[in-house]
Parts: sequence; C-alpha cells; structure tokens
Amino acid sequence: MNSERIPGTKLGEVEILRVVEWQGAFLPARQLVPESTEEEWRENADWLAPDHWLPDTDQAVGTLQTWVLRSAGRTVLVDAGVGNGRERPGSPLFHRREGDFLARLAEADVRPEEVDVVVNTHLHADHVGWNTHDVDGEWVPTFPNAQYLLPAADDAFFGPAGGYAGGRREDDRLLYEDSIAPVHRAGLLTLWQDAHRIDEHLTLEPAPGHSPGSSVLRLASGDDRAVFVGDLLHSPVQILDPTHNSCFCLDPAKAQASRRRILERAADQHELVIPAHFGGTGTAEVRRAGQGGFSLVRRTTA
Repeated sequence: MNSERIPGTKLGEVEILRVVEWQGAFLPARQLVPESTEEEWRENADWLAPDHWLPDTDQAVGTLQTWVLRSAGRTVLVDAGVGNGRERPGSPLFHRREGDFLARLAEADVRPEEVDVVVNTHLHADHVGWNTHDVDGEWVPTFPNAQYLLPAADDAFFGPAGGYAGGRREDDRLLYEDSIAPVHRAGLLTLWQDAHRIDEHLTLEPAPGHSPGSSVLRLASGDDRAVFVGDLLHSPVQILDPTHNSCFCLDPAKAQASRRRILERAADQHELVIPAHFGGTGTAEVRRAGQGGFSLVRRTTA
C-alpha cells in the first residue's frame, strides 16, 4: 500500500488530486461490513488484497483522504479528514491524532488561504476534522476564505438542535463543537438541501442513509463523468452486493436504496465512482452484473 499522494489526473476540464491523511488496517472485515460473508472476501482476494483487505489478519483497509478539485478557476476540497489534536474518546484511531496533512496539501500546491470551497459530504469525524485547526487554544477555520458546504439535514441532526445526534455518543458533540460550530461562527458555512450547484461541472445531491444528510458530488465535464460518493461505500464488497451496509450506516434501508441508485446511475452513465475511503487508486468503474448486482473494472491509474 502507498500512503503518499497519488498524482493528479483530469476529467474534462477538472483537475483532480488526491491527498492522503492516513492509510492502514482499519477494522475487521465483517465488523466494517457486517452483512458480508467470509466467502465474499476470500473469493475476491486476488483483487481485494492488499489495497482493500489484508487476508492474513482479516482486516479491512481504510484510507483517510481529501480530493482536491481545480474546477472553473477555483480550488474545491472534497471532505476534510480527521484533523489534529481532537478529543475522540470513542474512536481510538482518531483520538488526539497528530499528522502532517497540511504539509501534504502544500506538496499538492494547495495553500489554505487559496481554497475556495470545502465540501463535507456528511458530518462524521473523519470528514470534517480539518475544517478547523487550533490557533492558541482556539478552533478556527483552516481555510479562512472558503465557502464550507454541509448538508442541512446533518447539521440539524448532529448539532445542538438535534441534541448532538440524540446524545448517542460524546464524540458527536465534541466533533460538532470543534469542527462545525467555529465555521458557523465565522460565517463561512452554507447549509444546503435538495441539491446545490457549485459550478458548471460540480453538483451536490442528497444520498441519505449513512447519515440523514449523506450526499454525493457529481462531476460532469465534457464527456467525462464521476461521482464522489462519500461513505456510501467503505469497501468494494458493497459494490458486488449493494445491500451490504457498513456498520456506520444510521438508516440501513435508506443507505441501501441510495447505494443502489447511485451505482445504477454510475453503471449506466459510465461515471467513475470515487468513495471516501478506498485504497489503491481510490476509484472504481462499475458495471451491471447478474440480478441487480454490479461488477468492477479494475483501474491501474487514478
């Protein structure tokens, strides 16, 4: 596995770069995707390993990454990782993490003050962390000139109006207070619903289920198509059988419906599928297969 930044490519007029915050063994395979079977992983081991699965330890591989899009003269970040110095007692991998993500952004020629748009596909800790950073003990927006885009449904559910996701986990309150509330106070947060067009190439659309406001970002430029699907997919086994939810999906039935709808469109319109946490190239080409299922065409470049 290579945890370094993968060189960029272009889809139509949009340049795409991938900046990796962390990559490695994440969770046991059937803990991450509880409805999957050992046979599904073993039968596909030749291409699941090592980018998506470590057979010797039966661990699913996870990647924390941000996609950088240069579109219509602006710099757009898709998801904002975990961040540094966060109190996440319920998530040991994220708790008080320290990494070099901002240095990696700089290597990609991305300076925080030059970022125009930050997309949070949904409000989970590993998608909003770098919204802010610590300055003299205070959380302030990392990208001071950016418009932050967040689904209104997630803001309502995870914020104080929803009792910080109903008080299920202390982490939900902590992440809202350190990664979302400061952006609200700075006047940089735009809450959207139904759909939101960023520019002539990029459009946000709801895909609820993983979270109430879980969303996807569609890219259409020239003849090229892609869809950044956030956490609709944590593993390729969910493409092979879209009824498989991850252990993090809050509404299983809605997550299944959103996953199938997005995959059907991707197969029919030849959209490149770009999940938030895939290893390898981080992308997948999807084709219809069998009775309501899908297959993958392996890519060797991003």
